[in-house]
Amino acid sequence: MASNKPAPEAPSAYELDDRGAFAGPGYAGGDAEFDGDGPWEEWDPTEGSVRPVRGKHRVAKQRGGGLARSGTVLGVGVIAAVGAGGMASAEDRPPVPISMPDVGGMVHDLADSLPDAASLPGVGALISDSGGHSATSADSATSAAATSAADESGPLSRTTARTDASGSGDGAGEALRSRILQQADAQQGAAEEEAREAAEGAAAQQAAVEAAAAKKTAEQAETAKQAAEQEAKRKAEEAARQKAEAARLAELAKSFIAPVSSYTLTASFGQAGDRWAADHTGQDFAAPTGTPVKAVHSGTITQAGWAGSYGYRIVLTLDDGTELWFCHLSSMVKTSGKVSTGDVIGRVGATGNVTGPHLHLEVRPDAGSPIDPMPWLRDHGVNV
Repeated sequence: MASNKPAPEAPSAYELDDRGAFAGPGYAGGDAEFDGDGPWEEWDPTEGSVRPVRGKHRVAKQRGGGLARSGTVLGVGVIAAVGAGGMASAEDRPPVPISMPDVGGMVHDLADSLPDAASLPGVGALISDSGGHSATSADSATSAAATSAADESGPLSRTTARTDASGSGDGAGEALRSRILQQADAQQGAAEEEAREAAEGAAAQQAAVEAAAAKKTAEQAETAKQAAEQEAKRKAEEAARQKAEAARLAELAKSFIAPVSSYTLTASFGQAGDRWAADHTGQDFAAPTGTPVKAVHSGTITQAGWAGSYGYRIVLTLDDGTELWFCHLSSMVKTSGKVSTGDVIGRVGATGNVTGPHLHLEVRPDAGSPIDPMPWLRDHGVNV
């Protein structure tokens, strides 16, 4: 573009009037008017003085009608003043110092101010489920924050921010990884402790079952032992009883004998017949007339003489009150007094109501009704 006439220098802050307008030579309202000599063409003040900016940049929002302010704008500040006489260019102005923010510090401050990832709603569960995904999310969040801050500072600051964010992100990721590993170790330790407790409980339960089984076995053995002892005791008692009974019978065999030595059993107790008014009341021992009749046991002769249908009869009373009747005798040897076992007291005959010679023996306990003589004799050791 063609060059115009040099523009007047921009006024300083001291050249503003009370209303905030420029005051001075060459401006409207000043002490002198700008002469405006010579022809001039429209000039673009930014074409030759502003270096093009590559990449994305952000334009700050205007505040309250003043100039836009941004701490991250790169380039040369341009002040365009439109006056009554033309435009002022900042091309020949000295460089303006620009304040650049500390992007690295901002990233570190941002990383320090971020909350713990595990405390964020919905993030703690993700950390517990997948450690690698959570770490990537945390790194992405840190990188995004650093990139956002770098976007406001331009390409160079953005590169620096990425570098700082990467380093900070690595530190945060390592901390997160360590925390996840600690949590995994804690969970593994809890699982091992739970497994150990379960194993101990199972072992204790198995030991209790085995102890109960052993106790039951011991109780069964004790019961069997007691049963065996009782059976042995019962058998011993039975053997002793049998032995005592044998001894008693042996002793009785010495004191009780059969009434005759040689005999034949004929009419028995309870047998019916036309020769008796009622059933037979004793046991008949058939033997020849004159066969000796002996005292079955020691006792006292309480009666001796004729007894009608019984013929000649001797009554021997034992010490326990039992009466023994010896009937149909042909003769009586002893008729009174005490006798001993085996003493001859009479002889076999056929007196009374008989059909032939025999001894009719009756047994009457306590001098009462007669009983069967055969069982009584066997009970007293007499083998008949």
